[in-house]
Amino acid sequence: MILASVTFAFMGGFAKILGESIPPLEVTFFRNIFGVAIIGFALLKTPTTKKGGKLWLLVFRGSIGFLALLAYFYDMAYIPLGEAVTYNKTSPLFLAFFAWLFLKEKLNKNAIFALIIGFLGIVFIAKPIGGTFDKYDILGIFSGIGAALAYTSIRELKNYYDTRTIAMSFMLAGTIGPVILMLISQFIDIPKDLDFLFAKFQMPQGKEWIYIVMLGTLATASQLLMTKAYSLTKAGIVGTITYSQIVFAVIIGTLLGDKFPDIYTWIGIIMVIVAGVLVSMPQKR
Repeated sequence: MILASVTFAFMGGFAKILGESIPPLEVTFFRNIFGVAIIGFALLKTPTTKKGGKLWLLVFRGSIGFLALLAYFYDMAYIPLGEAVTYNKTSPLFLAFFAWLFLKEKLNKNAIFALIIGFLGIVFIAKPIGGTFDKYDILGIFSGIGAALAYTSIRELKNYYDTRTIAMSFMLAGTIGPVILMLISQFIDIPKDLDFLFAKFQMPQGKEWIYIVMLGTLATASQLLMTKAYSLTKAGIVGTITYSQIVFAVIIGTLLGDKFPDIYTWIGIIMVIVAGVLVSMPQKR
């Protein structure tokens, strides 16, 4: 899981570099097209045997996962990498809430306390001026909410589709969605507030192709390593170690020129990590 966290943080670094010259929408497209090719090949070699039957939920999982990833990559391009990763790592907190809301799972005392600590941590990181969050904060929080909704839907979808099909729904949405939005962008004046959602395609040049290949390769490697980690030991242990991604992201972001987090941001990061650890602990503890 530590190796997965390192590769994930490096992927974020390449996404941040690409985001300086290529729209995050386009970066999202290139991130997902690698997965479509790999999972598509796996499905051709060994077709799924699951019955299916929840098509609209599958479409929702793919669409919300794509939008969450788009918000995540957009933030990577414009705010410090460590902060972008921390916002995304709030997903376990929202997952606990959505599992209680939609799946009627119990919300124990640990989880309730974790939600309070986690949301206070978000405030410390965002430092809202006049009680309002800016666009980057809102998109960062949405990346956590969107990921949590996607994970919540997986709990139902796993009864109808195999893992590859569920993953493919996300990868396809993250490939087709950007193509449609980039096509629309050719015919409209893109509002400043919606520049995260609409962008004109820009052909990568020179080293950018290398960065794109590294982005796709590291994203795939991180997913494989994480999946392997979850298969080898308890999910609570692995889930706790995933928060090392934040530390690696802060280091890589600083090397790329990000401002080192101030004391309030560090307090917020620590609170989000503590909340994530609490929510992943077994209920008997």
